[in-house]
Amino acid sequence: MAKLPQLPGAEIVRRLKRLGMEEDHRKGGHVVMLNPTTLRMSDVPQHGSKPVKKGTLGAILKQLSVSVEDFVGA
Repeated sequence: MAKLPQLPGAEIVRRLKRLGMEEDHRKGGHVVMLNPTTLRMSDVPQHGSKPVKKGTLGAILKQLSVSVEDFVGA
């Protein structure tokens, strides 16, 4: 199993878009991403270049039904 990297929110959104996720809307410092196949949503915090914690990133991937291996390879 691949380890989760610490990435800023903007890079997480870019990788999720490469995997087929869609940006639903923005609310303050968060981007709400949508998995079009499962219709599940998750908030991705975007606070400048500050990295998102690994536990938060793991929860985002779990909510969107994305495997860690797919995310790291994107």
